[in-house]
Amino acid sequence: QVQLVESGGGLVQAGGSLRLSCAASGLTFKYHVVGWFRQAPGEERKFVSHITSGSDTINYADSVKGRFTISRDNANNMAYLQMNSLKPEDTAVYYCAASIALTTVSSNVNYWGKGTLVTVSS
Repeated sequence: QVQLVESGGGLVQAGGSLRLSCAASGLTFKYHVVGWFRQAPGEERKFVSHITSGSDTINYADSVKGRFTISRDNANNMAYLQMNSLKPEDTAVYYCAASIALTTVSSNVNYWGKGTLVTVSS
């Protein structure tokens, strides 16, 4: 059974930082693209970032470029999202996603975590 478990969310002031972690099990992690999506209240789930198995391709949504950094540790089946210079508009539930193919479309994701809430206060 595939499990993606996020951690690291919480409440932070604008300008602050958080580091999200995603622990994966039940899948051949090193063969999957790992990504992060987020969903704010009343909005659809949106792409944030993804990283290929060899970390050779990394993409970010325009809204987080220069502030967020994605990384992965295949040896330990972990992925991370370092979030700096956080803004109130970054407030959302953040979901870890694993896919066979590179995608920015939530409907194409193969596996999801349950999410972790990030709240940025102004």
